[in-house]
Amino acid sequence: MNQPDKQAVKAYLLQLQDDICHSLAQEDGGQEFIEETWEREQGGGGRSRVLSQGKIFEQAGVNFSHVMGESLPRSATAKRPELEGRSFNAMGVSLVIHPNNPFVPTSHANVRFFIATKENAEPIWWFGGGFDLTPYYPFKEDVIAWHENAKKACDEIDKTYYDQFKKWCDEYFFLPHRNETRGVGGLFFDDFNEAGFEHGFNLMQAVGNHFIPGYLPIVQKRKNTPYKEQHRDFQLYRRGRYVEFNLVYDRGTLFGLQTGGRTESILMSLPPLVKWKYNWQPEKGSAEADLYENYLKPKNWL
Repeated sequence: MNQPDKQAVKAYLLQLQDDICHSLAQEDGGQEFIEETWEREQGGGGRSRVLSQGKIFEQAGVNFSHVMGESLPRSATAKRPELEGRSFNAMGVSLVIHPNNPFVPTSHANVRFFIATKENAEPIWWFGGGFDLTPYYPFKEDVIAWHENAKKACDEIDKTYYDQFKKWCDEYFFLPHRNETRGVGGLFFDDFNEAGFEHGFNLMQAVGNHFIPGYLPIVQKRKNTPYKEQHRDFQLYRRGRYVEFNLVYDRGTLFGLQTGGRTESILMSLPPLVKWKYNWQPEKGSAEADLYENYLKPKNWL
């Protein structure tokens, strides 16, 4: 199977959405996801699922989309002129989880496939994806376990990938205007088409399948940690960084909005509650300062 197989990818993505939603709903005591299916005028649609006001998850959104069109917007072809005049299919599963407890990290994962075709020409295709962790009150052992799991996902396919994709994640999930990473990283890869379709598809599946084994143990360990109002206040303040990144830099958000995707589904990654404070600085020696000093710079966690 080295010719691109859209149907195989789509079947995997739909199953992945089911599996992740099932795991999160079970962890939240059977809290249900609300599901909405939607269609896009220009072609395609998706299946959005959101769990709100759960015992553990304040909001968890797990979105499947498959959009298509006869041409890409200029913003998408400016850096890839070879895509001009081609019809396209883009599909993926994207999720963001915002927990109630400030000691449980926020997390994001995404896996996707893109293919552009035109008559009498070879298709142009690639895979992308990854997952990352955004703690507010980090525990070093959790961050190490998270990266061990990321390495395991990569090692199933190629032992050189973890270092590459970890570095790419640190560079991608970075807020230049704050001079800090969004969190403690994980994996990120994009425009991936080396070694043929089957190899790329296997990589995407390895990453998708390792999200829950990496994230749920951290949730289970931290979900009952007692917290005070100051912890919640800091969590809401730090969520502001998440919003800044998603609205200013995130490629998926920008692509979705520019190609006429469903706005509600694209912006479900944003937290339900968030705060900004003018010129706020953490107190020296505090747990909040620990995040800034020891976790928001790229580091070799293994």
